[in-house]
Amino acid sequence: MTAIIWGSSFVAQSVGMEKVQAFTFNGIRTLMGSLFLLVFILIRKILKKEGPLITPSLLKKSLILGLVFVFASNLQQYAFYYSTAGKIAFITALYMFFVPLIGIFIGRKSTLITWICVFVAIFGLYLLSVKGNDFRNINKGDLFALGCAFFFAIHILLVDRFVQEEDGIKLSCFQFFIAGSITLILMFIFEEPVPGDILLASKPLLYSGIMSCGVAYTFQILGQKYTSPVVASIIMSMESVFAVLSAVLFLHEGMSIRESLGCLIMFGAIIISQLSEMNSRPSEA
Repeated sequence: MTAIIWGSSFVAQSVGMEKVQAFTFNGIRTLMGSLFLLVFILIRKILKKEGPLITPSLLKKSLILGLVFVFASNLQQYAFYYSTAGKIAFITALYMFFVPLIGIFIGRKSTLITWICVFVAIFGLYLLSVKGNDFRNINKGDLFALGCAFFFAIHILLVDRFVQEEDGIKLSCFQFFIAGSITLILMFIFEEPVPGDILLASKPLLYSGIMSCGVAYTFQILGQKYTSPVVASIIMSMESVFAVLSAVLFLHEGMSIRESLGCLIMFGAIIISQLSEMNSRPSEA
């Protein structure tokens, strides 16, 4: 579900950038996601008579995730100024390579089959996202997207650790509040937000804020409680597939044989990686 929502939200992100600047779009949509979740948390707190809204431990973990998310999301948003959507989608999804790579240095080793699945999925993603010789000229936007992929990999590994100890919905809510607040400060320092332009971008902001931030990132945190970070990263990289499918369904764009083959290869890599994980944990399977 995370991959589906992220994929469909990719269009909203791109359209929104036509009206407002990067920090403006990111700051507003991130705080929207936080506010959406906060309402849900408060209703749940009243109905279930839960304890304190936030604890020092939750605040500390939310602060760490929020800071990492600031770098990841804003580097991706700035990449749109210089690079194409297909290249950004491909390079961003390289977090599925960085996750097991970083995992080696923190004692989280992946199986050979999982590594094979990572490279197979990257190849499928290349067929899906990159047209012709699109990579002939590497530009500043591509480097921003690569930095984004690195920070999203760190984010995935941190979520894997923190979600075992904290409420996933609260963790998602407060990381967005911190990330959104920092990004809005950057907006006022480096940009000149125009209320009229923000209003024109209201639809992309609402969809990206509520669905991509509020819903999808929360699904990511909840879902990672039950799967390894490497397999989760492969599954979430399917956002590129669903971005293409969304364009076919809603914008009536065609899908080439090359793109279709890329989708099938990625699906195959995900299925094999899931079966590999089940076999490595027979008691849970």
